[in-house]
Amino acid sequence: MQNPRIGMIGLGLMGLGIATNIVKKGYALTALTHPGNQPLGALIEAGAQTAETPQAVAQASDVVILCVNGSAQVEAILAGDTGLLAGLREGMTVIDCSTSMPESTLQVAAQLAQRGVRFMDAAMTRTPNEAMQGRLNLLVGGDASLLEACRPLLSTFAENIVHAGSVSAGHRMKLLHNFVSLGSVTLLAEAAACARRSGIDDAVFAEVLEKGGGWGAALERLKPFLLRGESTGLRFSMGNTLKDLGYYAEMARETGSHDAVANALHSAMSAACQQVDPQTLLPEIVAHWSAGQTSTKP
Repeated sequence: MQNPRIGMIGLGLMGLGIATNIVKKGYALTALTHPGNQPLGALIEAGAQTAETPQAVAQASDVVILCVNGSAQVEAILAGDTGLLAGLREGMTVIDCSTSMPESTLQVAAQLAQRGVRFMDAAMTRTPNEAMQGRLNLLVGGDASLLEACRPLLSTFAENIVHAGSVSAGHRMKLLHNFVSLGSVTLLAEAAACARRSGIDDAVFAEVLEKGGGWGAALERLKPFLLRGESTGLRFSMGNTLKDLGYYAEMARETGSHDAVANALHSAMSAACQQVDPQTLLPEIVAHWSAGQTSTKP
């Protein structure tokens, strides 16, 4: 795949970092204008173009990258007279970096295949900081030969690229990853809230866990809030946490897997999102719970 033109749909906190690195490496990029985008001034100054519809993005591109909230948004982008499907051509490639439901991913891939368009799910892990640094992890589902053809492009914004399996395997692995990572942060947040209400200082709580069995990435992401009241360690909203935990719980049900913990986490986060703004960053749930706003009925 020599010098493909890249289309980008979804330039939020993660997508802007991806797009910035793609342009830095010399690829021509067309971004969809959208109210949910981060400011695009610097990206446009660096040479990126913009388009008003998904159809126009596809018409200006050879590869289109999606980086939106989830399956509902991906499906909406494809549909309609000015949707992505209306602009795709045979031989193009669509890469979905969103966190999506695997069953929806399979349906999207089949829909695109009917038009001769190749598809790959490439779910991301890590944070907006690593996105801007070009150091994301990608979990890829799709044909191995397509992955190799796209690897130079993916390497502009990813440090580690794992081929998880066939189409939808990347999204399945992402849900497993987020269940563990976001579930761990949620568990620690609940413990931190209990510690506060029990008279344990936040610094003592963090130190003891760090020197014992509670050490890990989840604690490192929560520590800035515990020690300094800063949410920068995990710029991920409670609403998106609820979505991802719900996606995982649905996948567990579909596969007949044990799901008691998944359901408990989803229930706790659902209740919290009804009590505070779902756009609140996840570490801040410590303050919500420590204030005595419990997430489950007694």
